[in-house]
Amino acid sequence: MRVLLVEDEPGIAAHLRQALADAGYVVDHADDGEEAQFLGETEPYDAAVLDLGLPRLDGLSVLRSWRETGRRFPILVLTARGSWREKVEVIDAGADDYLAKPFATEELLARLRALLRRAGGHADPILRHARLALDTRSGRVSQDGTPVTLTAMEYRILAYMMHQRHRIISQSDLIEHVYAQDYDRDSNTIEVMIGRLRKKLGKDSIITVRGLGYGLGEPA
Repeated sequence: MRVLLVEDEPGIAAHLRQALADAGYVVDHADDGEEAQFLGETEPYDAAVLDLGLPRLDGLSVLRSWRETGRRFPILVLTARGSWREKVEVIDAGADDYLAKPFATEELLARLRALLRRAGGHADPILRHARLALDTRSGRVSQDGTPVTLTAMEYRILAYMMHQRHRIISQSDLIEHVYAQDYDRDSNTIEVMIGRLRKKLGKDSIITVRGLGYGLGEPA
């Protein structure tokens, strides 16, 4: 899952970027409102963590611009101010959740997981398909209750497919959501990772629909 982190304070940005990466997310970072607005309107993010106090363009203006241009990814707003009026303002502008600074990193990650689940139509923190289970809180994957060890890239691919389990996902869509903006994207790597997932989960765990992409099948 690919997340845009918008935070101009270097210490907080570095900490959150690492925490999000450790939780299995692909993270792009913007440290001013103009860059954030551009990235949010041109890249296919699964969610955004948006600070309000930004240089060049304030976070509320960024939020409104994203929504006015039809961007529908979940947005978690961060702010140093915690007044109820500001909370109402950002929610009315299109934010999905709100967190006042200072905050616990674990709470931010929990709120982000909830937003991503709801965006995909999931209520349970454990995503399930056939005999597969993926715990979004711990990053653990199991099949028939038996733990399955995955690499970071294998996990990102499977997690995205589990969140989107009712549709066929094109290779280009996978590439956009499991690589950061500045990463050297390689379609061959996706094919290799799909092959490895099939070896670990069963050859029918991921199906290929010719000309369309990949979908979850029935694990062996």
